[in-house]
Amino acid sequence: MIVFKLKIVCFFRILYLEFLIMDLWQLKREFLEYCELEKGQSLLTVNNYDRYLTKFLQWLETELKNQSTKNDQPVKESDNLAISPADITVDTVKEYRLYLNRLSDKSGRPLKRSTQNYSIITLRAFLGFLAGRGVASLPPQKVILAKSEERKVDFLEPKDIVELIKMPRIQTFKGLRDRLILELLFSTGLRVSELQALNVADINLERDEIPVRGKGGKVRVVFLSESAHQILSAYLKMIPESDALILNKIDGDRLTVRSIERIVAKYAKEAGITKNVSPHTLRHTFATDLLINGADLRSVQSLLGHANVSTTQIYTHVTDQHLRDIHKAFHGKRTEAENESPNT
Repeated sequence: MIVFKLKIVCFFRILYLEFLIMDLWQLKREFLEYCELEKGQSLLTVNNYDRYLTKFLQWLETELKNQSTKNDQPVKESDNLAISPADITVDTVKEYRLYLNRLSDKSGRPLKRSTQNYSIITLRAFLGFLAGRGVASLPPQKVILAKSEERKVDFLEPKDIVELIKMPRIQTFKGLRDRLILELLFSTGLRVSELQALNVADINLERDEIPVRGKGGKVRVVFLSESAHQILSAYLKMIPESDALILNKIDGDRLTVRSIERIVAKYAKEAGITKNVSPHTLRHTFATDLLINGADLRSVQSLLGHANVSTTQIYTHVTDQHLRDIHKAFHGKRTEAENESPNT
C-alpha cells in the first residue's frame, strides 16, 4: 500500500514538473538565465529580451482567452491561462506581426519596422533556445523578418561638431565633465553605454588609448585625440579617487546614460544645431569623419566594435559628397581634351 502511494506521488510530481518545463513563462525565465550566464550577454540585452518576450507572452495569453470566449468557454479575468510552446505557431506569429504593425509609438506614429523586428528577433532567439532544449515548438527558421527600411545616418558637419564641443564652460566641474563627454564621444566613437561604464582605471594616458568592453563582451581599443587627452588630463586632476570616470558631481556617483543623452542634446541646442543630436549622432559623426578622410571600412569596423562589416556599410553612402568631388575632378578628362582639339 505504501509503495502504491509513493508511486502515485511520484507520478503527479513528474506531471507537475513536466507542466513547469512546458510553461512558456518558466521557459522564458530559463532562456534569460541562459543568455546571461551561458552566453555571457549584457544585462541590457537580457532586459531587452525580457521586455520583448513579456510583451509577446501577454499578447498570446490575451489571444487564447479571446479564442476560449468565442468557443463558449468563458475565462475569468483572474484565471491563469497556461500557455505552452505548442501555442506558438506560424499563424500565431503572423497575427502578432500584424498586431505590432498596427501599434503606435508615444508620438502616435506607427512603430518603425526595425523596432518591430527587434521583437521578432527576440522571439526567434527564444525558439532557437527551445529547439536546443528539445522542446517541441515552432522552428526558429520559420520566423521570417520583415524587410527593414534603410537606416538613416545622422551626422554633424565639421563646423557643427566644432561649435558643439566648444559649448561647455570648462572652468567648472560640470563644464569640464560635459566637455569631456563630447570630446570622448567624438574622439572614440563610443556607444553611450560604453562611455557611461568607463572606469578611471581603464584609461591609459601614456598611450592615449582606452580598452572598451562592447556588445557581446568583446574588447576593443579606442584612441584619444590630442584635445580629448588634454581635457581628460585636467578632469582626472579635478576629481577625487573614484572607480567611475563620468560622475554626476565632483565626489558623486556614476552619471546615468539618460543624463549623458540630456547633456548632449542641451549643448546641441545651445550651439544652434536644429537637428536632434544624441550620443549616437556623435558616433555616426566619428565614423563618417574617418571614412571621408580616407579610412578603410575594415578599420572603421574595428574602431566601432561592429561584429559584421555589413553594419559598418551603412556609413558608406554618407560619403557621397567625397565621391562627387572625385567624379568631378577626374571624370571625362579625355573626352574634354578631345572636344578642345583643333581638329574637331
